[in-house]
Amino acid sequence: MTSLSILLFCSAYLLGSISSAVLICRVFTLPDPRKTGSNNPGATNVLRIGGRLPASLVFIFDVLKGTIPVYLGYLLGMSPITLGLVGIAACLGHIYPLYFNFNGGKGVATAIGAMLPLGWELCSLLLACWLLIIFITGYSSLAAIISVSVAPFITWFVKPAYTAPVTMLCILIIVRHRQNIIRLMNGQESKIWDKGRTKE
Repeated sequence: MTSLSILLFCSAYLLGSISSAVLICRVFTLPDPRKTGSNNPGATNVLRIGGRLPASLVFIFDVLKGTIPVYLGYLLGMSPITLGLVGIAACLGHIYPLYFNFNGGKGVATAIGAMLPLGWELCSLLLACWLLIIFITGYSSLAAIISVSVAPFITWFVKPAYTAPVTMLCILIIVRHRQNIIRLMNGQESKIWDKGRTKE
């Protein structure tokens, strides 16, 4: 592992640690998403708290946190495994942000951003899957879990060399959603359009 790779890992983690949900809620004078609604600093909770505009900004910034470091590594010619580790570092920053007492979100948008440099085909199919599940069920967490579950299979068809790093990234996201999985099984999960609910 080169010093450049280590530098990129650290940079990805530090960039991922910027909690856009908290900062954008401050700009829009909204409640702290870590203490309101589902207590999750992510786009879905911000949507419930403040509506589409702040939620959209959170989503875009969270995606960029994954895209920027992975795309930089891609331009530098780093191996697929190294790029996967860069993406994981960015997601770990989002999930355990250094600047926000290690209290972060689920990492879905950042993971999507990390996959963007691998090709529009992969991300388009994942986005279509996510939107379809949202439309059918209304559960953001279920849409995320299913989308990342099929991501390695889609990657194997479109860019097989990146199947292993994408799989590593998806496992991290699924593990992060373990409480959501339990609530889904118990019928206690809230839907994306529900307001005033305490779980996500």
